[in-house]
This record gives sequence, structure tokens and C-alpha cells, in this order.
Amino acid sequence: MNATINIPRVKAQATKKTKMSSLRKTSLLAGVLYLLTFVSIPTVALYGPIHLPGYITGSGSDNPVIIGGILEIIVALAGISTAVVLYPVLRKQNATAALGLVAARILESGTIFVGVAFLLSIVTLHQAGAGADALATSRALVALYDRIFLLGQSFMPAICDLLLGYLLYQSRLVPRALAMIGMLGALPLIAGYIAMMFGVVERNSPIAGLSAILVALFEFSLGIYLVVKGFKHSTITAGK
Repeated sequence: MNATINIPRVKAQATKKTKMSSLRKTSLLAGVLYLLTFVSIPTVALYGPIHLPGYITGSGSDNPVIIGGILEIIVALAGISTAVVLYPVLRKQNATAALGLVAARILESGTIFVGVAFLLSIVTLHQAGAGADALATSRALVALYDRIFLLGQSFMPAICDLLLGYLLYQSRLVPRALAMIGMLGALPLIAGYIAMMFGVVERNSPIAGLSAILVALFEFSLGIYLVVKGFKHSTITAGK
């Protein structure tokens, strides 16, 4: 008995399979990159010594600060990469918002690079034996790092997650409840940033930490979801 092969249908199925495979690779890469943005968590402890008034005149090792700087550079590069990797998919929902996410991520990562440069400048002064004459300079560099940290790693992530949460919510690429965490989590982070700017709360206070919980939960959960499950079937993944 001869079987009739519907060649156009076979080609269409093969194309669909190839497209879904490409989307799965995109979601997997994006998920890994989002998880990679959490490698800088140890910098809270690694940067402890450099905040001490006598760091520049002490004999302690610079290695913790250098390691912290490397971790932050990894986070900056991973942050830009998340937006770039997701852009071809997200632009199908809203090209302007997707491009805005890329721009916001670049700005966020740029502030991280500048912050690392401030800290490594202190390391350079310490290694050069600048001594007490450089105390004022080193304290100014620490203050600059703390200030730009608030901008780059408190305010800008809120903007990024507002855009990303909106795009994911509208496109249904992930569960809408997950996308909502990103949008809603941005609000307390912005409020916390404003409170720190006006000196209402300290940068290392519990309140400041609480303001960032939802954003951290969103990005970590998103990374896990994209790695484990990938994008949900939607009008975007269907190519409509």
C-alpha cells in the first residue's frame, strides 16, 4: 500500500520544530545569564574592609576587593547579555519597550563598571603606598562608589524589571503571576531608592534590603523558569 506524503505539511512541521528549538536555546541562555547576575552577592562581605577609614593606610590584602570587582564585571556583562538575548523575542511584542530594556540594561551595567573603577582606584593607591596623604581621596572614592551603587543597582534594576515584567505579561511567554512580581517588585525598590537618596534609611538597613526582595525573587525565579521550562506557547512563539 503506497502512503501519500504531504510534503508542504512535513516542511511546515520541520520549520516549526526548528523554530521552537531556537526559542528553547534562547530561553535557556537567558535563564543562565539571569542566574549569573547573582554571583556578586559575596561583594557585601568582600567590600567590607574597603569601607573602613584606615584601609588605605593598612597592610591588609587587596584580593577581596579585586575579586569583588571581577564578580561585579561579570554581573554587568551578564546584565547586558540578558536584554540582548531576549530582544529578538520581546521585540515581537513591543519593539520600543524591548529596545528600552536593552538601553536600560546598558546604562545599569555602565554604572557598575564605573563603580568598580572607583574601588580599583583605591586599590591602586593602596598598592602604591600612598599612605595618609591619600585618605581623603580614598574616602571620596568610597563615597562615589556607594552613591553610584544606589543608582546602578537599586534604581536601574527597577526600571529594567518594569519593562521586562510588562513585556512578559503582555506576551504570556512566562506565567503572568511571575511577570507581575517583576512589575510590582519595582515599586518598593524605587521607593527604597528615593528614601536612601534623602537619607531616610541607610543603604545597609533592613528596610533597604526588604525593598529589593521582590526584584531579586523575580529575576532569580525567571532564571530558574527559563532554564527548566522555557517560554510558554503564545502568539509570539507561534509566530502569529
